[in-house]
Amino acid sequence: MSRPLHRGLSGGGRFSGISHDFWDDSQMKDKPEKEDLDRIRSSSDLTSISFRSPLRFLLWDNNNSPSKNSLGENGFASDPLITATVRGRRHKLTLLFLKFSLVAIVILALTGSLWWTISITSSSRSHIFRGYKHIEQQLLSDLLDIGEISRTSSSKLKELEFCPQESDNYVPCFNATENLALGFSEGKEYDRHCGPRSRQNCLVLPPVNYKIPLRWPTGQDVIWVANVKITAQEVLSSGSLTKRMMMLEEEQISFRSASLMIDSVEDYSHQIAGMIGLRNESNFLQAGVRVILDIGCGYGSFGAHLFSKQLLTMCIANYEASGSQVQLTLERGLPAMIGSLISKQLPYPSLSFDMVHCARCGIDWDQEEGILLIEADRVLRPGGYFVWTSPLTNSPGSIRNKENQKRWNFVRSFAESLCWNMLSQQDETVAWKKTSEKSCYGSRKLGSNPSICSKGHDVESPYYRPLQSCIGGTQSRRWISIEERPTWPSRATLNSSELAIYGVSPEDFMEDIQNCNSAVRNYWSLLSPVIFSDHPKRPGDEDPSPPYNMLRNVLDMNARFGGFNSALLEAGKSVWVMNVVPTSGPNSLPLILDRGFVGVLHDWCEAFPTYPRTYDMVHAEGLLSLETDQPRRCNTLDLFFEIDRLLRPEGWVILRDSASLVETARTLATRLKWDARVIEIESNSNDRLLICQKPFFKRQAN
Repeated sequence: MSRPLHRGLSGGGRFSGISHDFWDDSQMKDKPEKEDLDRIRSSSDLTSISFRSPLRFLLWDNNNSPSKNSLGENGFASDPLITATVRGRRHKLTLLFLKFSLVAIVILALTGSLWWTISITSSSRSHIFRGYKHIEQQLLSDLLDIGEISRTSSSKLKELEFCPQESDNYVPCFNATENLALGFSEGKEYDRHCGPRSRQNCLVLPPVNYKIPLRWPTGQDVIWVANVKITAQEVLSSGSLTKRMMMLEEEQISFRSASLMIDSVEDYSHQIAGMIGLRNESNFLQAGVRVILDIGCGYGSFGAHLFSKQLLTMCIANYEASGSQVQLTLERGLPAMIGSLISKQLPYPSLSFDMVHCARCGIDWDQEEGILLIEADRVLRPGGYFVWTSPLTNSPGSIRNKENQKRWNFVRSFAESLCWNMLSQQDETVAWKKTSEKSCYGSRKLGSNPSICSKGHDVESPYYRPLQSCIGGTQSRRWISIEERPTWPSRATLNSSELAIYGVSPEDFMEDIQNCNSAVRNYWSLLSPVIFSDHPKRPGDEDPSPPYNMLRNVLDMNARFGGFNSALLEAGKSVWVMNVVPTSGPNSLPLILDRGFVGVLHDWCEAFPTYPRTYDMVHAEGLLSLETDQPRRCNTLDLFFEIDRLLRPEGWVILRDSASLVETARTLATRLKWDARVIEIESNSNDRLLICQKPFFKRQAN
């Protein structure tokens, strides 16, 4: 019995200095005696062991073990045989205690771990995850603040998704259903309302059967039906005057106005020229007319015709889910943007246009006490023209209708109070000329409406502010009659006295022109081999003439003084440029518009007011630096999602900025599935150039 127990205790080794030879045959003979002694000492031994620390048994060795001559607990000397027996039992109990303790510890640990795991519910797990995300975002924010990482690193590098098919023509900020839910009504649901929910962080695919637009100038008169959202009924139905000048031809829409059944745009333009005292529309430039605001432009035929006369027409119209005037005009390669004359001012400074045109545009100018006419007056330059074509002016039905007659009389009377002079009326078309004399406003009757805005009224940065009921702009240093301004193209070059009006030095202005001229030459050298791949040319050769020009609609996201626009025209490129001045930087839009270009104020943390697949090229110099210096309201990925929405398939993106920001932009471009390349501009410059091309991803038909 002892040997198995001893093997179990010792495990084949020594324990507390006791030898294997201690247990022999003589000990077996004394077994009865030892068993009696064991019974006598068992109770005291167990009691003693129960109060001793396990650590003491682990450290018990020959030095601290009882000696052979030591006294027993009762004062008598202990017998060696008894002592050895007692030691054996103590060793046995010690090891048993250790084993049981170890097993208990393991069981308690496993039980505790299992209980802790079960106790974490889904809500606690989400709380832990949110806590982790908060720490992670705070860390990223801190790193951003010290410039250690780029903003885009804060977004998880996950695969970017494509938008659903219903988003093919989605325009954020113009969702009437969402606006109704937000409480807008009485027509204001069709106005522009940007909020956090209006942003879509996905890649917009082109519609099924989308085709690359025909090249300019062929694309001006013929577009692909599949590229726009329009029904055959909308094509054939009558709308505004210029809407009717289109025909559906199989897969294409033709805008040639050769039909003998309707008056041509040429005749209409010639009529307007005669009404303002000109021989024909070719004399508009000599009369000081260069930039025209066409409200409710139909499908851009009026502007398309005038473009051949070097006139630049900006089309604005309400958002339309189908049959959009703006979308079709842009598809033709003509300037256009979504703009609503409902409750907010247009995003243009005062005194921005030489002519405001409305041909059956659907605007009720007599409504709300003429507040929409005040807005038209605000953007019209002194000496500029307001041309309105409407049945209300001279149709037999309107003349007999007392209500219509009352409305027409109100418009005429209100136009007079705005110091507009009616020049002529022919059929349904009326032309007014805005006064060039500030004294006209002072000579009005006392208490006449509308009143003059106060001197502190801001007339240069009207970024979607509520419509004003006062006449603004009369105190502006830009109050210069269109007859006194240089005619186009001399208007594009400003002298030092003219630049002083905008607070711009001649040195800064000339530096911008020189830099942009050099940039355009470099860009074209880089892009020409690809853009004109079907018409090869050697470096230094002239660009191939149309129809080989693939670039037509260009967006400059940070236009500064309009130098990029000027350089493209000087280089003879058949393009038009939408010059965007970010609201986060200095407002140079008045200077750009006064040079004879078109442009708009815009906040790049919001969606641009246009449809998807609008521009052939997007250019941005210094935009990333400008936006990163501002309080963060959106991240760079949001900006790139918007660029992708605006860009046509196979369109180009050119970004110039600091090396670190360009590297960040390249990472985002790769995530957007763009083909991207970084180019070092100069060896001693910290700036880099990022050139990207958006691939043509086709949506599969269901």
